[in-house]
Amino acid sequence: MLSSIGIPGLILILIIALVIFGPSKLPEIGRAFGRTLTEFKSAAKDLTKDEDEDKKEKVVDVSARGGDEALKRVN
Repeated sequence: MLSSIGIPGLILILIIALVIFGPSKLPEIGRAFGRTLTEFKSAAKDLTKDEDEDKKEKVVDVSARGGDEALKRVN
């Protein structure tokens, strides 16, 4: 996504943001964006971790049925 913008486009966006928000607001906006990105990453990791735990819980014991395998994954 950012590869199509290029360096001149990125500089133009930063100059426009500086004019619109001013130099005092830009650090606050950057911090808020960073916190949002960090929360999004941690939420995504939690979701993938929950899915992995759910898959592990779906493993059931089928040895009572006399099968060759002691454990079988349920899909």
